[in-house]
Amino acid sequence: MRRRCAVLDDYQGVALAAADWSPVRDSVTVDVFREHMADEDTLVEALRDHEIVVLMRERTPFPRSLLERLPNLRLLVTTGMRNASVDVAAATERGVVVCGTGGMVSPTVELTWALITGMARSIAVENAGLRSGEGPWQRTVGTDLAGATLGVLGLGRIGSEVARIGRVFGMEVTAWSRNLTAERAEEVGARLAPSKEDLLAGSDVVTIHLVLSQRTLGLLGAAELGLMRPEAFLVNTSRAPIVDQDALVEALRGGDIAGAALDVFDVEPLPADHPFRSLPNVLATPHLGYVTKRNYARFHREIVEDLSAYLAGAPIRTITAD
Repeated sequence: MRRRCAVLDDYQGVALAAADWSPVRDSVTVDVFREHMADEDTLVEALRDHEIVVLMRERTPFPRSLLERLPNLRLLVTTGMRNASVDVAAATERGVVVCGTGGMVSPTVELTWALITGMARSIAVENAGLRSGEGPWQRTVGTDLAGATLGVLGLGRIGSEVARIGRVFGMEVTAWSRNLTAERAEEVGARLAPSKEDLLAGSDVVTIHLVLSQRTLGLLGAAELGLMRPEAFLVNTSRAPIVDQDALVEALRGGDIAGAALDVFDVEPLPADHPFRSLPNVLATPHLGYVTKRNYARFHREIVEDLSAYLAGAPIRTITAD
């Protein structure tokens, strides 16, 4: 009997072309859904007959309430080995195997620097003015990165690479996280900040590269944003809830910070009327950090591997509840 597999949120319509699915084609019927389904009832109707569901990162959450309404689900595959939007404990209780894939660091590092340089040089504003032909030929005066201070919150795989590139730009780099040591910071050319507050107060650009957890949820609120310099930028390509979103909107509206470059949001896709779509000091991209050809190729190749292993009765890259 052929199994049914749903691939969710294939926004670009590339899932079936990004890898060779032939190893599972004789055993699995793959249904691809390009449009995001935010409503749980809609998801249940679409997925009720599927034994396998494939998720692209956190685009579609899988909480306990949804899992309980999908009695035929037996395998959930997510890209990456961590997905905060999946209730892994609830899945395990219901006998649903959860598997993941590997992923690349470089795409998010590259986008982080695209956002930093784009914000510093007002690329979006200047490009829009050039295209429209309206207004002055030059509108803005850029911010120098050479000689400025880059504050990196989190020196994991991504944060470390961002820090190294900051040094190439000629920036002074400081770093902080709860367990970071001076020796580890020095390995990537950074100086350990005495505290989170010192990093925020002393940086011209603050970039976030922390894992979302109970310890980092709301780590930057109104008080922390208030420590930043009025001419400083905040960059977030990690997870939106690390920053209090309402506090960030108010800081941007009030000019408490110069601007924010954002790739992640509390609700995705971002609602049409959200302030981040219209605030002039926001440079925003629609969660593109991991969206590159090579990374997609790896994601989908390993999705097929996960499916093959599951069909053979020996799941790989399984994810368990913390």
